Amino acid sequence: MSASSTLQILNQTDLSIPFEESEAEMLLSLIQSEHKCSFSFVELVYVDEKEIVRVNKEFLNRDYVTDIISFRYDDDEELTINSNSDIEGSLICCAPRIQEQALEFKQTEKQEFLRILVHGLLHLIGYDDQTPEEKAEMTRLEDHFLSKLS
Repeated sequence: MSASSTLQILNQTDLSIPFEESEAEMLLSLIQSEHKCSFSFVELVYVDEKEIVRVNKEFLNRDYVTDIISFRYDDDEELTINSNSDIEGSLICCAPRIQEQALEFKQTEKQEFLRILVHGLLHLIGYDDQTPEEKAEMTRLEDHFLSKLS
């Protein structure tokens, strides 16, 4: 299945998304190739602060704005980074929060939106960021994939 039929991008905000669909598809393909995994369907949904808080409360029992929430449809406690074929999931992203982060981290909006996409895809294949070591590894991988895009 090609990346274009695998990735669906929905923007439910008034903000414009600062990257091309082909760039998102390229990142998805790079991650598939390097991590020997396959995505069969990824829904990338951009929402506002109100909606991300609603999703965060409903599914994670958290009451705050976050940049991304990743849901793997076959979420299984036994998942490992090596057992990743036909992955399906949703990445719910808060577009206004990502814009704010771009300013905070002195990045372009495009760079920050793509970083959050990579971050979400890494979560879908089994990476976590609960410890400083895990967070550092995810940041390293985000930088790696973003550098391949430019």
